[in-house]
Amino acid sequence: QVQLVESGGGVVQTGGRLRLSCAASGRTPENYAMGWFRQGAGTEREFVAAINYRGDATHYADSVKGRFTISRDNAKNTIYLRMNSLKPEDTGIYYCTASVVVVRSSGSVDYWGQGTRVTVSS
Repeated sequence: QVQLVESGGGVVQTGGRLRLSCAASGRTPENYAMGWFRQGAGTEREFVAAINYRGDATHYADSVKGRFTISRDNAKNTIYLRMNSLKPEDTGIYYCTASVVVVRSSGSVDYWGQGTRVTVSS
């Protein structure tokens, strides 16, 4: 089992920035690919970004490419999502995930965090 705890969500104005963190614990989290999904009101949970277990390969949804940066610190068992130039459509609950391999489909995720809410006001 891998436990994931997110933090860093909040309310920010359009164009602002936030940094989300996700602390992992349990069964060797450093061996897992990790990522972020999000879910807005009335929408499906969607892929945002992912990073492999070594931290040398990253993947992004087209909607966030160039604005968001995912990174990880395996010594701290923590991943981060730096979000710049935020837009109202980035509003939602952001979930940290861990999987054996990098995944873009919510159905393939092995472990989920509880989520942290991000609200971008216009």
